[in-house]
Amino acid sequence: MSEIFNVSTNPHVRSKDTTQTIMRDVLIALAPASIFGIYNFGVQALIRIIVGIVVCMASEAVYEYFMHKKITVMDLSAAVTGLLIALNIPSTLNIGFEIVGCVFAIIIVKQLFGGIGQNFMNPALAARCFLLISFTGRMTNFVYDGVSGATPLATIRANIEAGNAALDGVNSMDMLIGNIAGTIGETSVIAIVIGAIILILKGIIDLRIPGTYIVTFALFIGIFGGFVDGIGFFNVQYMTAELCGGGLMLGAWFMATDYVTSPITKKGQIVYGILLGCLTGLFRLFGGSAEGVSYAIIFSNLLVPLIERVTLPKPFGKGGEK
Repeated sequence: MSEIFNVSTNPHVRSKDTTQTIMRDVLIALAPASIFGIYNFGVQALIRIIVGIVVCMASEAVYEYFMHKKITVMDLSAAVTGLLIALNIPSTLNIGFEIVGCVFAIIIVKQLFGGIGQNFMNPALAARCFLLISFTGRMTNFVYDGVSGATPLATIRANIEAGNAALDGVNSMDMLIGNIAGTIGETSVIAIVIGAIILILKGIIDLRIPGTYIVTFALFIGIFGGFVDGIGFFNVQYMTAELCGGGLMLGAWFMATDYVTSPITKKGQIVYGILLGCLTGLFRLFGGSAEGVSYAIIFSNLLVPLIERVTLPKPFGKGGEK
């Protein structure tokens, strides 16, 4: 027999996708939200987007250089982290604080745990929570059309506390389009969904995690929102505002789906999405803040190893015997 068989180690099925191509597609998908953020908040938003990307890439390159590691900055993962950090901060945030957040995300959360693929939580969301805890006043100071004002979610909270079931001052159409105060990248649901469609068509993500997340959150808000004074069960205006407000859409499509910090098993992704929806609803309805997406995703990131252990498929021939 003259045939020669080449025996190699797994994996035997490979994809043409690389970290660089995946991160490039994520950057492209984030472009609509970024462009609208610049349109909405002006040159200040553009400056913070540039600063976020440059500082994150520089932090990664400098750390790897001095630690005598391979420079991986061209895989674009640091650029994605920098852009996400910029999209998760107000356009008025002091650039110095943004730089601190970027360095924290890359050095502390990512590199000290082994670099890409080893971080135990989403670096961009870790930076946002770090900045929220450290500089609460600056991170919750939103300016729209030159006027400081509350976000729609904060307005909803104020209306509920005042017993106002009409939710005065909350316009769902403005929230859908993005004509509201908020962080640079979270205001326009339309822009975020356009980016999400790009990710789906490119095969970067599927509907399992974001779909389960959003549906679970909607059910949680619809059911338990009825127990909040002044809001009826499945109030349409209240439901729409909660879905369009805050970082829910940006978090569900672009951060909860992070490959490194989300489950790889199909059942695990469903469990993960349900957990995200319940925690976000719990934090928003009964927590001290009007928002809760960042903390919900980070807390769920920490539970991913346990979720995967419980939902890991059994090897063929195992588990059938009693």
